[in-house]
Amino acid sequence: MTEFYRGEMQRANIWRTRLDTTTNWAVITTAATILAVFGSVAYHYSVIILSTFIVSFCLWMEARRYRYYELWSYRVRLMETDFFAAMLVPPFAPSPEWAENLAESLLQPSFSISMWEAFGRRFRRNYIWLLSVLGLAWGLKIFLHPTPATTWDDFVMRAAFGPISGGVMLSIGLAYNGLLFLVGLATAWLKRAPGEVLPKFGDFPILSDLWTDGESGEKKDDSAVFLRRRQQLLTLIVTAKPQAVADRIMKDMKRGVTSLHGQGMYTQQERPVLMVAVMVTEMARLKTLVQAEDPNAFVIVTPAQAIFGRGFQPLGA
Repeated sequence: MTEFYRGEMQRANIWRTRLDTTTNWAVITTAATILAVFGSVAYHYSVIILSTFIVSFCLWMEARRYRYYELWSYRVRLMETDFFAAMLVPPFAPSPEWAENLAESLLQPSFSISMWEAFGRRFRRNYIWLLSVLGLAWGLKIFLHPTPATTWDDFVMRAAFGPISGGVMLSIGLAYNGLLFLVGLATAWLKRAPGEVLPKFGDFPILSDLWTDGESGEKKDDSAVFLRRRQQLLTLIVTAKPQAVADRIMKDMKRGVTSLHGQGMYTQQERPVLMVAVMVTEMARLKTLVQAEDPNAFVIVTPAQAIFGRGFQPLGA
């Protein structure tokens, strides 16, 4: 397994290097275009338009490569979370489903993310800045050369390209760049990429409003990217201190707790039963918290076939 992990890691690194290569092409193209266009009056702004298409092609190529990178890095991440990490915490054994998931990926390889998601992610990470610079350079070139435009009509007239009027060229340029920005920002809510550490869009005001559920309007939980791949457990806790135990779990583990009505048939005492859904890697932490509050608590742990909801798999999965 160590050699297999090393081989898959090498595959992922190779494709990651290819991503960097494509980005370097786009950066060099953008820099060379700006230096050439603003370094000489002889260069027409059409050079910027050509560079914009070249950078856009690099973006499409990088998105395609990113899907392959995610394919290999998914296997690496699966071994890290469900094999190596699972053996570091009780019950010190790989997740029961990890081998089946890994074998499925080996026998029937499939991309873990769509082309739209890959396109949008690479756009937001790198190309939003390159295309913004090219768009700004396009406008400055029209405005400054050969002399600064004095009126809006003069600016529009300079934007003409051959038989195409300046107004049409400006409209095409704004529509093309606007479409790229729309696709890049509209795909911000897609988070199926398992091989990369994804940013929390709540930290970015521009994207925080996009990271919402289209139906309910509630913010999605971006911690559920991998949780569906790890074993899920349902825990029932019978304790004489239900409120203290529940508060400790909700505060320290950030997990929801549901109180059920229970009655001991032997003692005839009514006592709440706490129900908590956790991952297998959280079980040791849960036992420690319960023991700290009530050493005499009675805990039942059962495996769950699937858990849907916030913090686990999306309900629409």
